[in-house]
Amino acid sequence: MRKTLFASLLLIILVAVAYTAYQENKPWVIPEEAKSRKNPLQPSEAALRSARGLYGENCAQCHGDAGKGDGSEALRYDPKPADFTDAPHMNSVTDGALFYQISQGRKPMPAFKRRMTEDQRWQLVLLIRSFAPRAEKKSAAPSTAATN
Repeated sequence: MRKTLFASLLLIILVAVAYTAYQENKPWVIPEEAKSRKNPLQPSEAALRSARGLYGENCAQCHGDAGKGDGSEALRYDPKPADFTDAPHMNSVTDGALFYQISQGRKPMPAFKRRMTEDQRWQLVLLIRSFAPRAEKKSAAPSTAATN
């Protein structure tokens, strides 16, 4: 009886660990409504200064001081923390999606919805955006070159 109980308990633990690992490696599922939110704050030195303090206290240990995903705690996690300097990836993510991720969190990243004000979370979005250059939008104007 004890062996069966022990085996059952061990199986439950293994399933829980496997489920947790599976959940952590799934891509973020961000509601369309969240993705479409626009940052109400404009970049300013004051907003970035405030965000740097928040980032240093709450984010840098995993995402790194320069946002490269190489913080002192980064190697402990799978998947690795996001690299905010990856311009192609960052240019594909909306401000609303970043705000949602900061607000909701997902293991191992904590949720900051109750730890920070809405403005503080939007300030972090501004700071995160500053780590990677934004892609310039291509002009939709037709070419004026002659085609002969």
